Amino acid sequence: MASSRSSNAQAGALNRRRFLRGCAGICGVWGALRVLPGRAAEAPDDQAPVPALPRTLRFVHTHTAERLTATYFDGVAYDPACLREVDYLLRDFRNSEIHPIDPALLDLLHAVQGVTDNGAPFEVISAYRSPSTNAMLRRRSGGVAEHSQHLLGKAIDVRLPGLPTCELQRIGLALARGGVGYYPVSDFVHLDTGPIRAW
Repeated sequence: MASSRSSNAQAGALNRRRFLRGCAGICGVWGALRVLPGRAAEAPDDQAPVPALPRTLRFVHTHTAERLTATYFDGVAYDPACLREVDYLLRDFRNSEIHPIDPALLDLLHAVQGVTDNGAPFEVISAYRSPSTNAMLRRRSGGVAEHSQHLLGKAIDVRLPGLPTCELQRIGLALARGGVGYYPVSDFVHLDTGPIRAW
């Protein structure tokens, strides 16, 4: 009887340890997602807020082979000249039409980079898409949205070297800042700053 009680107590202690270990892991992930590089952390009332840091992204376009390292936010404001360089790189590569890219989309990519601690350039498959290109792609495939966020400069299809695209998808879903589409066959993830949804 005593040995039965002892084994039950040991099992209970093991279960409690497993539970606490699991909670610690969840809290660690949540903490990493809440405090991201480049975002001001919440400070107590008696302390000054933590200043924002500059935000830099690196890109390589898979269709044009163009590369860009862009410090698009200087710690105080978005840099208009740098944003224009980003707009050019992320233009519709099929017809060279340029459209302003939503800075919140760049912040989303920066948040992804912060969570992964991966400084590799984002491999861009597609970003801005002109109405004529979107219409052409819709004729070819039923999977292209008529009112795509690509038309608004609010979407990008990317890979991040060294990170499986399934992990990139999970991070996008956890950040919950817009739409996340996973394309395992083509090996890329769609991220946008539109309504939160997933496919």
